[in-house]
Amino acid sequence: MQQEVDASRIPELSELVQLALAEARRAGASQCEADASLQRGLTATVRLGEVDTVEYQRDRGLGLTVYFGKRKGSASTADLSSPAVRATVEKACAIARYTAEDEAAGLADPQDLAREIPDLDLYHAWTLEPDDAVALARDCEAAGLAVDARVKNSEGASVSSQRGVRVYGNSHGFLGGYASTSHTVTCVLLAQQGEDMQRDYWYSTARAPEDLEATRTIGQRAGERAIARLGARKLGTRRAPVVFCPEMARGLYRSFLGAVRGGSQYRKASFLLDAAGHAVFPDFLQLSERPHIVKGLGSSPFDDEGVATRDREIVRDGVLQGYVLDSYSARKLGLKTTGNAGGVHNLIAAAPGHVLGLAELLRRAGSGLYVTELMGQGVNPVTGDYSRGASGFWIENGALSYPVHEITIAGNLRDMYRDIVALGDDVDRRGSIHTGSVLIGEMTIAGE
Repeated sequence: MQQEVDASRIPELSELVQLALAEARRAGASQCEADASLQRGLTATVRLGEVDTVEYQRDRGLGLTVYFGKRKGSASTADLSSPAVRATVEKACAIARYTAEDEAAGLADPQDLAREIPDLDLYHAWTLEPDDAVALARDCEAAGLAVDARVKNSEGASVSSQRGVRVYGNSHGFLGGYASTSHTVTCVLLAQQGEDMQRDYWYSTARAPEDLEATRTIGQRAGERAIARLGARKLGTRRAPVVFCPEMARGLYRSFLGAVRGGSQYRKASFLLDAAGHAVFPDFLQLSERPHIVKGLGSSPFDDEGVATRDREIVRDGVLQGYVLDSYSARKLGLKTTGNAGGVHNLIAAAPGHVLGLAELLRRAGSGLYVTELMGQGVNPVTGDYSRGASGFWIENGALSYPVHEITIAGNLRDMYRDIVALGDDVDRRGSIHTGSVLIGEMTIAGE
């Protein structure tokens, strides 16, 4: 077998998938699907100039699901030999024979499957040897430590390069695959002044190595952010405007997506239950799915069921247009899949006429909180109650005044979404959710 992990492995994985499907049909399965993948990666971490870890990862796997009518069974294996594939089919079939019938079970409908596989330019290999990765990590960390004498310690700088290839097929005749890469550089530093110690970080991630920020820039940014947090104060309890920086604003949309997923809807476990067709955000806010962005970190030509991914408006003028569905949850709700088995592919937040530069966004807030870090998991997906530990900077007279920590911000997501005042133009694209900062009109800030 070849050792490279790239598109050249697609024919090999396609044969494995076809073997699994053929064996499942021979065993009597009425429907079946299989997903084969290979992954390879290198991660090097340096702490205070010394090599902390060098990890080399190589994974392979085959997942198979069979249906006997409305009975379902699944099994997987990391052994891709023909005997192991046949044994995996036997296990899946045995499981299916003992499961209860589920009227919503089955493959995605044939008419929804992708017929064309667009090239989204997702594969950009980085020829990175361990010594090269270590050198880059050292350079990144050293740049951060050199920012200021008060940057005295480090939790490490890491350089990671991952590549993978995946093929999915099912008994409706769908067979498709593609290769992808992801590269990341991260630096976490600690600043100290007297007894005061503060930690902060920065990172860059991209499909192509040439699209990463310079390693020294990443280290310097981490050092500057750690220094800026020195002298953090506590706040008294109050209500005030809150600005979420882009990295933290992303979590607000994740909670929204969780609430409008089909699983949350048919289980009736969502604070946005039956919200389709209703205003969820202000009338200026738009949320769009754009799965075919070239080099996009959330881009995909088809979802985990082979369903074609398409551009879609999830929220238009503040109104929820529909839910986020795979074929199973769609059937449970009497709807059609939206091509979201496995998640949303590139959610884009926009607010025409209500996008401000960060300086203007802070002026609009007046006096309030600029959140740069959140702690804990205090979000109730059923009620929408939101309470999380936070730190960041106090905004006074429309400008960042001083760092703050050991506070809690609280509200209810339904109210928070409707109280969005504006978005920032500082859009963060380092993930599958693209958003700038978010200004919320008022939240409870609990402190001393």
